[in-house]
Amino acid sequence: MTSVNPPAPSVDGAALLDEVEAFHRRFNIFPTEAAYVAVTLWDAHAHLIDAFDGTARLAFLSPEPGSGKSRALEIVETLTPRAATTVNASANALFRLVEADGGTPTLLFDEIDTVFGPKAGGNEEVRGFLNSGYRRGAKSLRCVGDGSNQSTEWFSSFCAVAMAGLGSLPDTILTRSVIIRMRKKAPNEKAEPYRRRVNEKQGHALRDRLADWATTVHDEVAEAWPEMPDGVSDRPADVWEPLLAVADAAGGHWPERARAACVELIKAAQEGDEASLGVRLLTDLRDKVFCGADRMPTAAILEVLLGLDDAPWADLNDDGKALTARGLSKLLSQYVRPDNTPIRPRGIRVGSGTPKGYYADDLTDAWARYCPPPPEKSATSATAATSQVNAGESVAEGPSESRHMFAETDTRTLRSVG
Repeated sequence: MTSVNPPAPSVDGAALLDEVEAFHRRFNIFPTEAAYVAVTLWDAHAHLIDAFDGTARLAFLSPEPGSGKSRALEIVETLTPRAATTVNASANALFRLVEADGGTPTLLFDEIDTVFGPKAGGNEEVRGFLNSGYRRGAKSLRCVGDGSNQSTEWFSSFCAVAMAGLGSLPDTILTRSVIIRMRKKAPNEKAEPYRRRVNEKQGHALRDRLADWATTVHDEVAEAWPEMPDGVSDRPADVWEPLLAVADAAGGHWPERARAACVELIKAAQEGDEASLGVRLLTDLRDKVFCGADRMPTAAILEVLLGLDDAPWADLNDDGKALTARGLSKLLSQYVRPDNTPIRPRGIRVGSGTPKGYYADDLTDAWARYCPPPPEKSATSATAATSQVNAGESVAEGPSESRHMFAETDTRTLRSVG
């Protein structure tokens, strides 16, 4: 009689993810429930990296040391496959790590601020590695060999990457990341001390079970097209697609929790994101300067911009210099008018003079494409704009409120010019 091996018992994916989350909760104090969900799903997605077209970067960031970032990375290390932790590495070393035998690594980058911080320089090659490697098939051409005996080879950069560091990261990396903004523990927040000799084995046991479960759902995940929450599209959808696919494969409460976390963390990232200087300028021009006017002299624009609280224009550089007419022109020339020509200052007739300035019609296309939705318009928004202007030069005096209002006659003059 032929013996038949009984089928392997099915793995309860939802219960397994619950255990992974509980393991994080023992040692990590994350800022929100959404963070626990996202990190747990990220751990699991690293085991399924070969099933995805893309991978989300995971970024633990904080403004101050001692906020638990490195500990978070340490726990992730115990739960992910072929984890490789580095504090600093060259792009060439990273490419070779990904290409090494043994399977795709999970790269854990601690103290990432030493790579991209203000004192670290550009590190453009490492940035290029991290930017390109979130998509399957990404390769870079490198020279190999010694001395004059060199040839070129293509190296892959596709792998799961988690990072921890102070401050922020380049925008190109942040937009490819699930961002967890860590903070110091409050007096009432307690975490179990992590003892590597004991707790690492526990994490590795969970890691091995995640690997076994990943094998059973690999094909399902590879064919999945998870439904995105309303409003999630473009790059955020690319980032969250593999995590939602993992949640759907696990089942239970994970699909619902994953989508709630997706919406919450995307919203938090958008609210915490410092727009590029150009987008900030366009938005301030729309909401604080023009406010419905059809043209503004450059002097009037600068008068308002330099007087705005909580804005970078009065102290634009490390040397303390303020935005100038030349700087304004340079920033705006990066964007184009509706006819696809760069935005440039043009002559504006004001009284007997024709100072240089800008027309709203030249800016409307850039406003629509780059700026967030405008705030609710008030009854006075059509007249709130800049200080009084005479032939392009500010003549505003008196209380600060007057600096942001046109004299009634000047407003009529500017808007009546054909």
